[in-house]
Amino acid sequence: MSTMPPAIPQPETTGRYLVLLNDEAIDSGIQTLSDRAGVHDFAHTADFSDSAPSPEVLVSEQPLVFDELGVAVVDLDPNQLQSVNMAVASTTSLMTVEPERVVYALSDGGMQPDKREALEEGVTLNISVGYLKGYRDAINNLVDHLIPAADLAAGEAAEVAQISDPGFTWGLLRTRTNTSSRSGLGIRVAVLDTGFDLKHPDFLGRMMISKSFIEGETAQDGNGHGTHCIGTACGPQNPSVLPRYGVAYNAEIYAGKVLSDAGSGADGGILAGINWAIANECAVISMSLGAPTAPGQSYSKVYEQVAQRALQRGSLIIAAAGNDSNRSFGQIAPVSHPANCPSIMAVAAIDNRLRVAPFSNGGINSEGGQVDIAAPGVDVYSAWPMPTRYNTISGTSMATPHVSGIAALYAEATGARGQVLWSQLIRNSRRLWLRSRDVGVGLVQAIQ
Repeated sequence: MSTMPPAIPQPETTGRYLVLLNDEAIDSGIQTLSDRAGVHDFAHTADFSDSAPSPEVLVSEQPLVFDELGVAVVDLDPNQLQSVNMAVASTTSLMTVEPERVVYALSDGGMQPDKREALEEGVTLNISVGYLKGYRDAINNLVDHLIPAADLAAGEAAEVAQISDPGFTWGLLRTRTNTSSRSGLGIRVAVLDTGFDLKHPDFLGRMMISKSFIEGETAQDGNGHGTHCIGTACGPQNPSVLPRYGVAYNAEIYAGKVLSDAGSGADGGILAGINWAIANECAVISMSLGAPTAPGQSYSKVYEQVAQRALQRGSLIIAAAGNDSNRSFGQIAPVSHPANCPSIMAVAAIDNRLRVAPFSNGGINSEGGQVDIAAPGVDVYSAWPMPTRYNTISGTSMATPHVSGIAALYAEATGARGQVLWSQLIRNSRRLWLRSRDVGVGLVQAIQ
């Protein structure tokens, strides 16, 4: 068994580019792209039903403008790219240009229930489950002995008392969702992921709008990740089989398939989903997806402006911090793209003992990239495509929909949107004894 930590994966790009337009001069920006770089024949999301471009347009060479966001996705050869960069430097109509990234579903526990225990610690080595569990227990015991008694008395000992109720998942108990009087009634929650099992028996009769942004695939979830996340954010109050696993059981679900059944997609598809969610006045946009970032790397200026514009429109984007860390080796990876944007709420994962999950990324980059809040993300039970029906997996992906569902509860109770909704989640969180680098302000708590 190697004692070296695995390398942090590097981001991939598609060869296309994201161009941020001045939101007060979008038409001028389009004209600049035409005049300076010879980019013509733009398609516009506003021309599509529900502002949702077809998957075929998303993957075509035709340039596409996301009208709600002020962003264009274009193919550029090297000469065109140089011209666009010069226009960014010399005009006010184009603000920045960035390569389009490949993004992935962020779950650490794998997709197979019989393997989740072996993977929950953030490793994928070909060794036995028993060995891994023994290694985990040894590390936990060592940590418990190394933490000063004063810290235990002031923090951990008071916080890690086991709670149990067979009617609720541990995540709903830890976040006090089980005692909340709110249900997310009338609040639209967009979950941008691998889609949803549209025939799942626990969701029959629920208000749900689905849309696929993946070429050749419907919104039906052939992966499981999206169904699991939607289950946590918006699962039923009284599932046919206990425990209850969903937070905002009366929320209106907008299931956007922006990742393929293989669990991957591109920035263009993610932005299409965000554009669709904003156009449909979704108060919460939940994204358990991302791409790795390197230590010292800054955040995407395109996504930051998109997130700011979303907040102004009343939509709060909540995203997974990422699972690239291996804390057993002392390795803490920076928050993933796009959660590392200051105006996107980045969610870390904790376990039932209120410890940071070993895979959860941390706020180690000085320019942006902080963790904002934490939520349950280890051994999370939720919905899964039939016939499996339910599954227990781990990841910051599983933490994110806890926050998103709770955001819907606050939105219902207070009418808050955008930045005000963000502030309410932060202000009412439960402070933990862990570093803010790892858990932000602490554990998200449901409104009572």
